[in-house]
Amino acid sequence: MRFEVWAPEAARVALRLREESLPMARDPERAGWWGATAPAADGDRYGFVLDDGTAVLPDPRGRRLPDGPDGPSAVVEFERFTWLGSGPGAPPPPPLQDAVLYELHVGTFTSEGTFDAAISRLPHLVGLGVTHVELMPVCPFPGRHGWGYDGIAPWAVHEPYGGPAGLARFVDAAHAHGLGVVLDVVHNHLGPAGNHLPAFGPYFTDTHHTPWGAAVNLDAPGSDEVRAYLRESALAWLRDYRLDGLRLDAVHALADDRALTFLEELSEAVDALAAETGRPLFLIAESDRCDPRTTSPRAAGGTGLHAQWNDDFHHALHTALTGESQGYYADFAEAPLAALAKTLTRVFFHDGTYSSFRGRAHGRPVDRRRTPAHRFLGYAQTHDQVGNRALGDRLSAGLSPGLLACAAALTLTGPFVPMLFMGEEWGARTPWQYFTDHTDPALAEAVRTGRRREFAAHGWAAGDVPDPQDPATRKRSVLDWREPDHSPHGRLLEWHRTLIALRRRQPDLRDPDLAAVRVAYDEERRWLTFRRGDVRVAVNLSAHPATIALGRNGVRVLAAWDEAAPPDPAGRLHLPAESVVVLGP
Repeated sequence: MRFEVWAPEAARVALRLREESLPMARDPERAGWWGATAPAADGDRYGFVLDDGTAVLPDPRGRRLPDGPDGPSAVVEFERFTWLGSGPGAPPPPPLQDAVLYELHVGTFTSEGTFDAAISRLPHLVGLGVTHVELMPVCPFPGRHGWGYDGIAPWAVHEPYGGPAGLARFVDAAHAHGLGVVLDVVHNHLGPAGNHLPAFGPYFTDTHHTPWGAAVNLDAPGSDEVRAYLRESALAWLRDYRLDGLRLDAVHALADDRALTFLEELSEAVDALAAETGRPLFLIAESDRCDPRTTSPRAAGGTGLHAQWNDDFHHALHTALTGESQGYYADFAEAPLAALAKTLTRVFFHDGTYSSFRGRAHGRPVDRRRTPAHRFLGYAQTHDQVGNRALGDRLSAGLSPGLLACAAALTLTGPFVPMLFMGEEWGARTPWQYFTDHTDPALAEAVRTGRRREFAAHGWAAGDVPDPQDPATRKRSVLDWREPDHSPHGRLLEWHRTLIALRRRQPDLRDPDLAAVRVAYDEERRWLTFRRGDVRVAVNLSAHPATIALGRNGVRVLAAWDEAAPPDPAGRLHLPAESVVVLGP
C-alpha cells in the first residue's frame, strides 16, 4: 500500500505502521510530498513522525481514527464494503428540483446515536415522503457527543457513530429505500482540540482572521495544496461513500481573495465527477450574504453551487408565527407578512435593503426570470435556528398545532426546495440544545462560560442556560419516538405526509418559475394567500376566523387543517382561526 503525506517544512518524515518505523522519501515530482510503500491491511494503525519528534501524528487524509482525534489513523479498504442498495443499476433519487430534504443529527436521531440505529428509522422517512436525508457533520471530534461542527479530520468518520463502515451501511440502506443522502461538511474552520494539521504545513494563515482564529489557508502561500486537500476530501465523500450531495457550512466564512475562488474549483470538480460517474451530484451552500451569485452558473460569473439555504424565508416565517423581534429578526418583524410575501416572490428580504442587525445595506436582488426556485431551500426550522437559542426550544414549544400546520404548508407548498428538521414532522416537544463533550477540562470550561456569557447579554441568568458539557443536555435533545403515537403529534405527522404527497402529485408545486408566484396578504388580520399555477394556499395566522376574497370560483379543497370548505359562490373563503387550506382545480 502506498502512504503519502504533504509536509513541506519537514526535513525528515517516518511512517509508523503498526509497531514498525519506516523512512519516507521525498516525491521528486511533487514539492513537499513524502511517500513510502509497505504491506498493510484494513484496520492497520499508522501515523507519521516529523523530523526528530517522537509523537505519532494521524494522517491528515486518514479515513479512520479508531482511537479518537489524538490516536493513530487506520487503513480503510473501501473495496471491502458490500454495496446492495447503491449497486449498479440502482435508480438515483429525484433531482434537487423535486426533492424534500430532512436534516438529521446522527447522535440524537435515536437514543443509541449511531448509523445503525438510524437505519432502523428509515422506514419512517419513507412513509413521510421525504426524498433525501441531510446528515449533519460526521467527521471526528473530541468526546462522543457533539454537533459535529468542531470536527478535526475532514476525511474521516466519527468512530462512536459507527466509523466508515457504519456510514457506508447507512448510505447503502438509504439508497435501498429510495432515499438520497447529503452530508454537511465544514471547510471554513476545524475544531480547537485534536487538530494536528499545523504540524504538517501551512493549512492555516494569519492573513485573515475568523471567529475561530486563524483562517483556513485558501489564498496565502501554500494554499494550492490546502485547496486540493479540501476539494479532494469533498470528492472522496461523494465517490467512496456514494453520497448524492454535500451541504457546505457557512461559505461566507471562507476567506478567499484569489481570482478563481475555492468554491468555483469545487463546483467544477463535483460537476466533473457527476459526469464521470453518471450520477447527479449537487452542492448546497449555507450563506448569509443574500447573494444570488452563490448559485449562479460559473459561466455567468457565479460560483456554480447548485442551491443555497434561504435564511431570509425562515426569518420572515418565524417572525410571522412568533412575533419575535430580537437580533436579526428585527427588520422582518416590522411587517412580518409583507416580509414573508417578499421572500416567497423575490427570495431574499435583504436584496440591497438596509439591515439594522448589520448596520448597513445588505444583499442583492435575485433575477427571477433567470433563476429557478430550486436554487434555494426553504424551511421553518433547522439545527442552527433551534439549537442556537438559549434553551434549544423548537417552534412546538410555543405555537399551537394549527400554527405548526401553517408553517408546514408554507414550507412544503412554497416555491423553494423544502427541508424539515428531524422531529419537526410530528411537532416534537424535545428541545435540541447545544451540547459538547470536550475532553480538555480547560476547553470545556471555556465553552460553558462562553455560552452563558453570550446569553447573559440578552438577559438570561447563567443557571438558566443549559450546560453544554452536562450529559443531560444531549439526552434532552434526543428524539422521543413515542410521541407520534399521541395527540397532537400523530395528526401533525399525517398533515406533513399529506402535504409532501400533494407536492409530489401537483406539478404546479414544483414549478421553478419564481416570477409566476402570486401573493396577497392582510397584515392586520394576519392572513396570507399565494398562488402557484392552479394551486392556491391560504393561511390564517390569527386567533380569529378570517374571510378572504379570492375572486374565483370552482376550486376544490386538496388539503385542509381543521374544517374548510371551498370558496362560496361569491368567491369568499372562510378560514377558521390558525388554520390553512390548499385549493386546486
